[in-house]
Amino acid sequence: MARKVTNRRKAVVTVLAWLVGLAIFFPILWIFILSFKSEGDAIKTPFEVLGSAWTFESYATVQERSNYFRHFWNSVVISLGSTLIGLLIAIPAAWAMAFVPGKRTKDVLMWMLSTKMLPPVGVLVPIYLIFRNLGLLDTRIGLVIVLTLINLPIIIWMLYTYFKEIPGEILEAARMDGASLKNELIHVLTPMAVPGIASTLLLNIILAWNEAFWTLNLTAAKAAPLTAFIASYSSPEGLFYAKLSAASTMAIAPILIMGWFSQKQLVRGLTFGAVK
Repeated sequence: MARKVTNRRKAVVTVLAWLVGLAIFFPILWIFILSFKSEGDAIKTPFEVLGSAWTFESYATVQERSNYFRHFWNSVVISLGSTLIGLLIAIPAAWAMAFVPGKRTKDVLMWMLSTKMLPPVGVLVPIYLIFRNLGLLDTRIGLVIVLTLINLPIIIWMLYTYFKEIPGEILEAARMDGASLKNELIHVLTPMAVPGIASTLLLNIILAWNEAFWTLNLTAAKAAPLTAFIASYSSPEGLFYAKLSAASTMAIAPILIMGWFSQKQLVRGLTFGAVK
């Protein structure tokens, strides 16, 4: 018998959800507010900050000092490039693990996941030397390769989970009808897993967009994305809160807008197969 949910319980849960959501979103909201303040007002107490005048001075200074659109384009190329290459590798790999019988599948999955447990700084020096010798330092293709490799275990894990929810009998029927391996992957498996693939794509774009460690250590100027653009506003003279907030707002705005418009698809993909 289903448990009855009272209106009071609904109200309490709703209020708690809003409070948790506000606590999570508050840092972003505060950065947004500081970006419209002068440097002198940005270091005042919170109530004084809210009562001070609003200005676009920080945004104008940031745009004059840095080429925002070049950094933005680098972020787009790096995040989309690494995501698409990762999907091209991960879809066949996840298919093989999900539908080809094997005793070591779980061991392989755990091995791939274990690579995410290693601190990135542990492999920074060898990767830096390899990139230097190959001429990949401060290049977009170099960052695409690195971000593809570091996010590939997550992509494969997510796709494997989604593919396991697809009945294997459907693929067997396609093989009996004469479908080749290529047609099975492209025309049968992929359309059925679109929600899962879409959520994986969106999540990987967010991870690549926000990656700071590798972008700061493997770039200088030409291929620097928005994470390096933000870091440039931390100087030996100190943190410029208003300008740093403006740069941060400009960097996170595109990914926030994308997440807002794709939230239904993201939630649908993350809950794909959760209800039997």
